[in-house]
Amino acid sequence: MIQSVADIELLLSAGESDTVEFKSSFDREAIETLAAFANASGGTVLVGVTDNATVRGVMLGKETLNEWLGQIKASTSPSIIPDIEPVAFQGKTIVVLSTPAFPVKPVACKGKYFRRTASSNHQLQLSQIADMYLQSLQISWDSYTHAPAGLDDLDLQQIEHFIVEVNDHGRFQLDQSPLAALEKLRLIRGEQPTHAAMLLFAVQPLAYHIRVGRFKNVATIIDDRQITATLFTAVDEVMQSVRAHLSLAYHFNGDVKRTENWEYPLPALREAILNAVVHRDYTSPSDIQIKIFDDRITIFSPGKLYGDLTVEKLLHSSYQSNLRNKLVAEAFYLTQRIEKYGSGIARIRQELAAYPHITFSMQEVANGILVSFEKHQQEVTGEVTGEVTGEVTGEVMRLLKVCDGEKSRSELQHALGLKHQEHFRAAYLLPALELGMLEMTRPQTPKSRLQRYRRTQKGKQMVQKPSELD
Repeated sequence: MIQSVADIELLLSAGESDTVEFKSSFDREAIETLAAFANASGGTVLVGVTDNATVRGVMLGKETLNEWLGQIKASTSPSIIPDIEPVAFQGKTIVVLSTPAFPVKPVACKGKYFRRTASSNHQLQLSQIADMYLQSLQISWDSYTHAPAGLDDLDLQQIEHFIVEVNDHGRFQLDQSPLAALEKLRLIRGEQPTHAAMLLFAVQPLAYHIRVGRFKNVATIIDDRQITATLFTAVDEVMQSVRAHLSLAYHFNGDVKRTENWEYPLPALREAILNAVVHRDYTSPSDIQIKIFDDRITIFSPGKLYGDLTVEKLLHSSYQSNLRNKLVAEAFYLTQRIEKYGSGIARIRQELAAYPHITFSMQEVANGILVSFEKHQQEVTGEVTGEVTGEVTGEVMRLLKVCDGEKSRSELQHALGLKHQEHFRAAYLLPALELGMLEMTRPQTPKSRLQRYRRTQKGKQMVQKPSELD
């Protein structure tokens, strides 16, 4: 409540904000603002003050304030009843309308929903309305049952593996019985799995796709893969697909011990992918999209930031975790795939400290969040042996792994699942030959129809497991 003229002076000098609005007169927009404040953290409307903080005052009749209250109650659902107080200021009358945050959100104003952000009111989209309602009840979408699925739609083997993982990591102890474990984690309700259980353990994965594409430019797609799997598996498959398109430099010391320098920090990429998978809006039909360009990687996740989170808060770590998918996040936490809620962006920045030529950015776009890892000038190079230096790409490594024995070009291309012959030749075969990792069986007749390819000694050494090289 406003206590004195000094309080009014303080509000006027500070100007409009996420909790203060000036209105020359009481009208529909004043009621919308009160509803927007109720859907955020509360706020105050000063009626009789212009946008530039000039005090004009209002004329009040005997029943004016009661009439205003009646209009506010009739226009909002659930009805809000603000504190209302006339204040004499500079010889004029200002009316102060104040409302706290409403306990069960959202509040509608004549069928529309608004939320206060900065110094303006923003109309909420349907998904934001649903998110706000669930958040105010302290429940999440993934805790609802997935009709008409039953327990037979869950993969018992995946659940048993999950139980072993959780118990091994020690953050929680689960019963060895799959049903008892799922009940303990609220992943099933009676005979029905929740959305979270289906996302994590469905026999037939739900149709939430992740697209991983390799682009030469925004119009030229070199490679494209769609991944549709339960969430733990999906993250692993996405990381494998991304790694296949990244350059990797190897260093060997005199003891033939190998160290690896990836083009991008893999833990940072994995953290960004985990954030996209765990926190995406699963009520959205859009796919998670990962695009790999020569100079950057972008990751798009459907759904805007949840609750009171903003990009600025995330990038400055000045926030508390606010989970859209509480049960999914808990499952990833218990298996130590995520360390603690709300620390993902900080870990990305820590990993990027060793990659000063890569910048990380995040922005809200039309229907989701877009994060980017962008390279600047510096290229990753590495020494493969004392004789051969150069960049060993993910494509070369994939080729070396499938080239066991002697194989023709078509056999290698088929083993890699590639359709475009020129892309295979330019991105896989020629770099491997130039680095001395592969050799022709008929070097004198390169175009022979009997031509085969095999690993050189360097190529064999390259595909050995690190443990074999130590």
